[in-house]
Amino acid sequence: QVQLVESGGGLVQPGGSLRLSCAASGFNFSNSPMSWYRQAPGKERELVATITSAGGITNYADSVKGRFTISRDNAKNTVYLQMNSLKPEDTAVYYCNGPALQVLRRGYWGQGTQVTVSS
Repeated sequence: QVQLVESGGGLVQPGGSLRLSCAASGFNFSNSPMSWYRQAPGKERELVATITSAGGITNYADSVKGRFTISRDNAKNTVYLQMNSLKPEDTAVYYCNGPALQVLRRGYWGQGTQVTVSS
């Protein structure tokens, strides 16, 4: 069964760091580009970062470039998001997803993990 389980979120002070994990199952993870998204209350879900299947190419939203790093471990079917220098505007629920997963389970999203940046 196609499944995504995000974890690692929490409450952190501005300037702090968090490392998010996304455990994937039920599809060919190693052949699939993967992305992190986030959604704050009252706002649309936005693309944060993307990584190619082998991890050779990454892309980031301008708002997080230089602060966030996406990576993956295909042996563990896991994608990570290292978040440094966090700002209050980074507060959101963070989700992972990928096109190969969506082909098999259209419209599916995991539960996400809450990131709150506040003093």
